[in-house]
Amino acid sequence: MDLARTEVTEATKEAVAAPRGPRRSGSAARLGLMALPVAFFGVFFAYPVAAIVVRGLKVDGTWDLGRIGEVLGDSGIRHVLWFTTWQALVSTALTLLIALPGAYVFARFDFRGKDILRAVVTVPFVLPTVVVGTAFLALVGRGGLFDELWGVRLDTTVWAILLAHVFFNYAVVVRTVGGLWSQLDPRQEEAARMLGASPLAAWRRVTLPALAPAVAAAALMVFLFTFTSFGVVQILGGPTFSTLEVEIYRQTSEIFDLATAAVLTLVQFVAVGLILAVHAWTVRRRETALRLVDASLTARRPRGAGQWALLGGVLGTVVVLILLPLGVLVERSLDAPGFGYYKALTSGDSGIFLVAPIEAVGNSLTYALAATAIALVIGGLAAAALTRRAGRLVRGFDALLMLPLGVSAVTVGFGFLIALDDPPLDLRSSWILVPLAQALVGVPFVVRTMLPVLRAVDERLREAAAVLGASPWRVWREVDLPMVRRALLIAAGFAFAVSLGEFGATVFIARADNPTLPVAVARLLGRPGDLNYGQAMALSTILMMVCAVALLVLERLRTDRTGEF
Repeated sequence: MDLARTEVTEATKEAVAAPRGPRRSGSAARLGLMALPVAFFGVFFAYPVAAIVVRGLKVDGTWDLGRIGEVLGDSGIRHVLWFTTWQALVSTALTLLIALPGAYVFARFDFRGKDILRAVVTVPFVLPTVVVGTAFLALVGRGGLFDELWGVRLDTTVWAILLAHVFFNYAVVVRTVGGLWSQLDPRQEEAARMLGASPLAAWRRVTLPALAPAVAAAALMVFLFTFTSFGVVQILGGPTFSTLEVEIYRQTSEIFDLATAAVLTLVQFVAVGLILAVHAWTVRRRETALRLVDASLTARRPRGAGQWALLGGVLGTVVVLILLPLGVLVERSLDAPGFGYYKALTSGDSGIFLVAPIEAVGNSLTYALAATAIALVIGGLAAAALTRRAGRLVRGFDALLMLPLGVSAVTVGFGFLIALDDPPLDLRSSWILVPLAQALVGVPFVVRTMLPVLRAVDERLREAAAVLGASPWRVWREVDLPMVRRALLIAAGFAFAVSLGEFGATVFIARADNPTLPVAVARLLGRPGDLNYGQAMALSTILMMVCAVALLVLERLRTDRTGEF
């Protein structure tokens, strides 16, 4: 063992002192790692989106670019664009206002049940948007809790949409900002106060500038998620409110106006590209501008009435904002005596599905497992390629991996139908189409989970193994894999959760004899009658429980306590 360690040490020194040859081979290896992810995104993301744009804007072989001006000049479309932007800005502001106190509590306070509360706070983020919409429908919709107690209905109002967005994105701010806040050295703020600064002035001049990159990154992510909101607006907005994503769905599935859908897709693509560019800039600032301390050293028990009141206020917010909607959802699913709505899921209804709704559970689990496997392979290779930061090519590749989070999933799903219909890519009748669409959303989570851990691996260990004759595959197996095993499991959990809840693309490509859980919920909500409504609540509860279990497993596997995504 000592001899082996000596050999590794000497080889490490030789590797560090070696000339630039290995760097060239490293570049070649990086390109090799990028090949499969680039091909995957090219075939299953860029090609379907381009097919929609070409089909919509090319008439008889000629580009009809004048259609862009016609669409953007339509007053109805301008209203959709304005509402999409306005509600995203307001949702982001409300989320920051409500969640920043929670970020402080998780960062600076140590109290009993903190880990459980952190898991509860994160549950909404991994829930499908269809379930979020259904939960708020049970709370503020027809026959909901507000309707029964006070005769107040907020469905089909903008307030229901805004509250649902805050519910969904609360964890983004708490974990992203709280993760950095917990690692800021509190002695800097204490020093400012000793020099005569008030608590507010010390926070504004010392802590806030350090937190600014994390706050900006969280705000941009919340804005991105709300700007591209689909399931929440589709369920709670009714015919009154329509975001860009909902309008693309309406233009493709109801009106069949591909030209308008193509223009709106281009608009969303440009907007999302700008958002992601700004987000990447804020992340780079956060990585290079701060000096952090161990997060375990900064948290302490609350002191004084003010801090206990703050903790109580955050707990109250979690109860009202998160637990109440989920609790009402479960309660509505149990309205029928003897678990009647759950039992009804076992009977078929040819009016909606060709199979019993309960079969959607098995379908979703199967699809999600397949999508997770695909996402791990593609995302793992991509993360390995991005481990060494270099050049515009790698930054462009990094941006490509993030695009599926913001580009219209509706466009991707419809693009699958019209683009993947010719040999050798005639996949419209294949079951693999759904996992492929779900994997597109899972890959960014795999990359973002694994990349920080891979970058933390000492490069000299890889070089030493290579000098000793190990192949690139063996270097990965012997050096990287043991260090990133837990991160890989966490990435798999996130990919599984987001694949399970994917709705925008799946609604187009899931067949009636193989529906997924989100699609089944949406179709049940689209039909009148208490039985359909109750079955939607029951399926949503099942989906919520599966996602919650996946999240609790993630919490046990977390490799650090920073709380960041």
